[in-house]
Amino acid sequence: MSPATPPRAARNHPAADVELARLARALAHPARVRIVRMLARRGECMCGEIVLGLPLAQATVSQHLKVLKEAGLIRGEVDGPRVCYCLDPRMLKRAKELIRGL
Repeated sequence: MSPATPPRAARNHPAADVELARLARALAHPARVRIVRMLARRGECMCGEIVLGLPLAQATVSQHLKVLKEAGLIRGEVDGPRVCYCLDPRMLKRAKELIRGL
C-alpha cells in the first residue's frame, strides 16, 4: 500500500477523523507525550538532551522521536553529528483544532 492510499478502515471515515486518529496514535505512548511536553517547555532540544530527560535507552528515544516526526508533530534539524528537535507549531495547532472538534 502506498502512502497515498489510506488503510481500508480509513476509507469510510471523514479526513479529519483519519488525521486525528493518526496524531492520537503518535501520542499514544507516555514517553512521546513527555517528549512533546519537554519540547513545548524548552523550544528545542538536541537528541542527547531528550535522552537525558527520559529513563529510556537512546535507541528507544530515537524510535519515539521517529514516530512523532513521521506524524508531523516535531521537526528535526541536523546540526553536524547531532539532531535538534522542535515542535511543529502548525501541526500542534491542527491537533488542538481536531481535538476541539470532538
